[in-house]
Amino acid sequence: MEGVRHVGQVLGSELELVPAEPVPRAALERVHAAPYVAQVELLCTEGGGRIDPDTYVREDSWDTALRSAGAGLQAVEALRGRSNSGVAFVATRPPGHHALSDRGMGFCIFNNVAVTAAALAAEGERVLIVDWDVHHGNGTQAVFWDDPSVLYVSTHQSPLYPGTGAAEEVGGPNARGLTVNVPLPAGSTGDAVLRALGEVAAPVIDAFAPTWVLISAGFDAHRADPLAELSLSSGDFASLARTVAGFGAAGGGLVVFLEGGYDLDALRSSVAATLGALSGVGEGEMPGAEAVTSGGPGSEAVDRAALARARALGAAGG
Repeated sequence: MEGVRHVGQVLGSELELVPAEPVPRAALERVHAAPYVAQVELLCTEGGGRIDPDTYVREDSWDTALRSAGAGLQAVEALRGRSNSGVAFVATRPPGHHALSDRGMGFCIFNNVAVTAAALAAEGERVLIVDWDVHHGNGTQAVFWDDPSVLYVSTHQSPLYPGTGAAEEVGGPNARGLTVNVPLPAGSTGDAVLRALGEVAAPVIDAFAPTWVLISAGFDAHRADPLAELSLSSGDFASLARTVAGFGAAGGGLVVFLEGGYDLDALRSSVAATLGALSGVGEGEMPGAEAVTSGGPGSEAVDRAALARARALGAAGG
């Protein structure tokens, strides 16, 4: 991707490229049901077909999906080799955050971020997943719904596909409060997303004290994206990246997973802005840098989400 290449030119020898390797079957089946994995393999072997109306595979999709699901595990090992310093960017497709344990959907075959989060959790890590894709990551939420070792935070447009992600969805009985959803209306700008993270999510994150931070970085919330109607700029994604990086513990790791983003110019500038912010590259060094946005209709939605969440948790506690 051009955004990655530009940041790499600035970073020089500090950039390490790690080719994606297929995910081990055991790591994949920590998240996905074995019959579903076998179903996908068979469908690809037979030449391909549709998993759902939006998601199809070809013969070569099996290897691609395995590498996409395995890349995050390699990113973790690469960071550990650097004493968790720096940031890793998993620049793979297909995306993953809609994939359920037993079903792919929404362009997603396997849930890439969930595979990495589950592996880390199995090692005793406390994992924060922040999902700023314009669509709610229903698959990731479902996988960790009742898992006390993973905190899932999502900001997303609502109403919009896949129809999940209400603020009242706060987690299962063993992980009550560890799902944080802030649905936003069409036209919301970057200030609303930042406020959602700073006021609704941050207190939960602080109490959770994550040791690893994973970002489901969808860039389809950009105002130019054809599949949705949020109004963020590449500058907003840089601000979000800095904010989320601040949620990590000292010495913890940070891995960014590419999710959605379907306008190529917007995707290019947003990836560059995000990685530039996380790598310490100055805004003036990024081509086509955009100013942050504000003034959209999202502020009241953040207030409503905070209230709905509090009521849901209060009812559960009572």
